[in-house]
Amino acid sequence: MTARAVRIRPRRVLLNVAALVVIACSIFPVYWMVNTSLLPASAIKTSTPHLWPDEFTLRNYVTAFSEGGFVSALGVSIAATLITLVVALVFAFLAAVAVSRFRFRSRKSLIVAILVIQMIPAEALIISTFRVLDGWALVNTVAGLSFVYIALVLPFTIWTLRGFVNGVPAELEEAAMIDGCSRTGAFWRITFPLLAPGLVSTGVFAFIQAWNEFVFALVIMTRPEAQTLPIWLRSFVQVTKATDWSVVMAASTLMAIPVIVFFLFVQHRMTSGLMSGAVKG
Repeated sequence: MTARAVRIRPRRVLLNVAALVVIACSIFPVYWMVNTSLLPASAIKTSTPHLWPDEFTLRNYVTAFSEGGFVSALGVSIAATLITLVVALVFAFLAAVAVSRFRFRSRKSLIVAILVIQMIPAEALIISTFRVLDGWALVNTVAGLSFVYIALVLPFTIWTLRGFVNGVPAELEEAAMIDGCSRTGAFWRITFPLLAPGLVSTGVFAFIQAWNEFVFALVIMTRPEAQTLPIWLRSFVQVTKATDWSVVMAASTLMAIPVIVFFLFVQHRMTSGLMSGAVKG
C-alpha cells in the first residue's frame, strides 16, 4: 500500500461518515412522523420518547379517514398537480429551447424578466389573483387553482430547463443535419434524449411545489369539497380543542405517500433517461 493510498483512506472514511450523518438527519424526521402515527396519543405525551412503535396501533389512520374529506382532497390535489406538471413542462420546454437556440429581439430582456419575476413574493399577488379568478368564475375550481400553480412554477422551470438546453452543444444538431436529418428531426433524435434528465428533474420540482402549496389553495378553494390535501391536513389542528398529534402525523403520512411513489417512479425514469442520452449523444 502506497503512502498516497494511506493518506486518501482517512479522507474517504470521513467523507463517508459525513454522508451517513447527512442521510440520517434527512431520514429521521420522516421516520419520526411514521413512528408517531403508529402510537396512541397517550404514548406520545409521555416524557419518555418512544423510538419505535412499541404500542403499535392503526387507530390514528382510521381516525384520519373517518374525519372525511381525504378522498376528495386527494382527487383535487392530484388533478391540480398533474395539470400543472404537464402544462408547465410543455411551455417551459418550448420557452427554454427558444431562448437558448434562437436569437431574436428582446431575448435578453425576456431572460431578465423571467429572473425578476421569481424575486416577487407570491403572497403579494394573492388579492389580485383572487379577484381575477373570481371575475372569471374560477374560484373553487381545479382549473383556477391549476392556472395559479402554473404561473408560480413556470418561471423557475423555464430558467432551469434553459440551463439544461445550454448544456447540450448545438454542434450535435448541426452534425445530424449534415448527415441528412431535418432541423426538427435532429432536435428530437439527438437533443431531446439528452434533455430527458432535465425534464424529469424540473418535473419533480413542479410536482412537489404544486402538491405542497398551501396559501393560494387556502384562499382560492374555500369550499370543503374543493380543498386540497394541505388544507385538509390543517383541519386536524383546531383552536377549540387540543391537537391530537398522532392523528396529524397519520394524516401527514397519508399525504406524503403519493409524493414518495411519484419520486420512486421518476427516479427510475431519470436513470434510464441519463443512459439513453449517453448512448444517443
